[in-house]
Parts: sequence; C-alpha cells; structure tokens
Amino acid sequence: MHTVSNLPITAARVIVTCPGRNFVTLKIHTAEGIYGLGDATLNGRELAVASYLTDHVIPCLIGRDAHQIEDIWQFLYRGAYWQRGPVSMSAIAAVDTALWDIKGKVAGLPLYQLLGGACRRSVRVYGHASGESVAETIAACRRYCEMGYTAIRLQSGVPGLKSTYGVSRDEMFYEPADGALPSENVWSSSRYLSAVPALFEAARAQLGWNIDLLHDSHHRLTPIEAARLGKELEPYKLFWLEDTVAADNQASFRLIRQHTTTPLAAGEVFSSIWDCKQLIEEQLIDYIRATVVHAGGISHLRRVAALADLYHVKTGCHGATDLSPICMAAALHFDLSIPNFGIQEYMRHTSETDAVFPHEYRFSSGSLHPGDAPGLGVDLDENLAAQFPYRRAYLPVNRLEDGTMTNW
Repeated sequence: MHTVSNLPITAARVIVTCPGRNFVTLKIHTAEGIYGLGDATLNGRELAVASYLTDHVIPCLIGRDAHQIEDIWQFLYRGAYWQRGPVSMSAIAAVDTALWDIKGKVAGLPLYQLLGGACRRSVRVYGHASGESVAETIAACRRYCEMGYTAIRLQSGVPGLKSTYGVSRDEMFYEPADGALPSENVWSSSRYLSAVPALFEAARAQLGWNIDLLHDSHHRLTPIEAARLGKELEPYKLFWLEDTVAADNQASFRLIRQHTTTPLAAGEVFSSIWDCKQLIEEQLIDYIRATVVHAGGISHLRRVAALADLYHVKTGCHGATDLSPICMAAALHFDLSIPNFGIQEYMRHTSETDAVFPHEYRFSSGSLHPGDAPGLGVDLDENLAAQFPYRRAYLPVNRLEDGTMTNW
C-alpha cells in the first residue's frame, strides 16, 4: 500500500507588515523546502496573536509532521487549558491554513480540490457602497453595478450624526481602524432606525429589483429594535440584514425571528462553532458569517458549514480589508468546495497590499475564483513587506448621545 512520507516542520515565524493596514502572517517551513502561509490578523489586537504564535505555538510545531493537519489542530486546541477566544483561535487558524497550503503544494493541486472539488464555477461576492447621504450611497452603488457586481451592501450616513461606522471616506478601500488611539463617535439608534428604511426605499425606486441589496447594523440594536427594523425593511427584499444585535446571547434572535421574514446574517466576530450552535440549530439566522482566520481555520470552518447545512443555513464569510489576501484565498477555496455556500464579502485591498501578497484569485462579473495554482495561490514578498512596518491602529468606539458606551 502506498504511504505518504512524513514532512517534518523545520521552522516557523511570524511576519508583521502594514501596507496601508496591519497584517500578521505565519510562514511554516518544511524539511523538503516547501512552505505554507497562514493569516493571523486580528484587527486592533494584531501583536497579541503574533506573540501567542511566537511564544507559545511555534515551539510546539517544530518536528511535527505537516501532513497531520487535524491532529495538530486538536493538539493546539485541546492542549491549551484556556480554549477558544479570538487570539488563540486566530493563531490556530494561521497554523491550519498554512498546513493546508503546504498540503496543496505537495499534491500539486489547488486547495479546493483537496477539499472535495468545486461545487460551483465561481464564488459570488458582494461589494460595499456607502456615502454620507442617500444620494451618495446610491451613486456609489451604481458604480459597483457598472463593475459587474450583482450584490451590494448599502451603508449611509445618519442625519444628525457626525460620523457613521461603515461609511467609508474612500469608495473602494475602506479601513475603519483610524488612529493610534481609539476615536470616539456618537451614536443614536433612534436616528438610525428612521434613516435606514428611507435609504432602501430610495434604492429600490432608483436601482430597481435586479440587484441584491444588503445592510449591516454592526451589533448596535436591541432585539426589539432589530425586529422593528427587519419588519420595516421587508418591502425592499434585502438579501440579508447583518449583525443587528450583539450575539453574546444567541437566544435574543428568537425575538427578531418572531417579527420579521427579512433574512438575518451574523457571525463575523465568532471564534468557534459554540458561538453559533444555537443560532444554527434553532434556525435563528439564514447566513453564518464566521471566517477562516477568526474561527480556527479551514478545518474548523468546515465543521461550522457542515452543521449549518443540516439546518438550511448558508455561509456568507466576512471578507473585509482586515483579512489579508491569504485569508481571502482560503475563504474562496472553502466557498468553492462546500454545498451550502451563500455569498462572499469582498472588500478590495490597496495596490500596496496586493503587491506584498501576490495572488492568483481574480474578479469577473460579480464573482471571484481562487485560481488553480497549487495550495492557496498566494505568496508573500518579504522584502517588500519589510518596507511597511507595524503601526498601532484601533477601531473607533461609540457612545450614545448621553455618553454611555455602546457597541461598534
């Protein structure tokens, strides 16, 4: 019987670079000279993951067989007394992704082929259209339509508020981490709840019904507020309404479900299957948004998708610019291979980021394909990366009009 020889891990190291925003990359080397890359970026807490990898994970990897992806995942997860959490799961994800990259290179196959092959021709993506006003947002949406997008997220400034999280200063390259210390914004749910239905009423009147529209509330509402918003948006047939409430209490989605048929999406901040177990099993959401880097890697995200498939829940992986092209490529291979794929978020990286992380995936007619290069199809230009040193950057925080802290 043919057996595959061991492939010992000989070295691993962390590379931190900031070509417009911070990225943390794990590079694992093997005895045969084959290396793999994994994304370990955790927005606003990047160095915590870099330290966790360098000080606690990498020493445990040296000498292990790079082919034993599942065993290494279980060792890193079960071997730590303090399990889960975004720092440790992002570190595990980086190892897992890098090992899958190595396995694909050894096999000479693109990763999606090792995951069971393609279930579809390409991966449908959605873009982000935003503006300070409804008119600006709709104009941005038209430009995305001209680029070939068939699904677009709409976010608009809220009248009476100086700034709104999710509204970009740059139409194509959105980066919310904006300072060496957190900036503080003022938030009003009542103003927001009045503004959003008007945005989608105007969008449908001007854009028609042949484009799928999405919206993100960024966890700011209470369950009853979210229920009201979902109900008011029903006439405009959204593809989904995302992150209406903080999902720490998964049962809170029951109240939202009782009052609206607007499809619900959640999960970009989840780090394990336990964060979404109740949401999926009770069919309280329609799309699970967990992503490769924050949810334990490709191996763990496949488990999440398999559970979701049992309950008619589709995937809609987070794909903002705080995920490097390594993670985007991993997500695309994952998306292409699973039966219950829904849609993939796609926020374009800057030209500097694309140069640091040259990649095979390409956009065409509203979709992406990961390409057919062995492994992930992404590399890292370390010389160029060294020209962009780390810069501390935080996401903004929000206070209500009376000064009370609230969610993002």
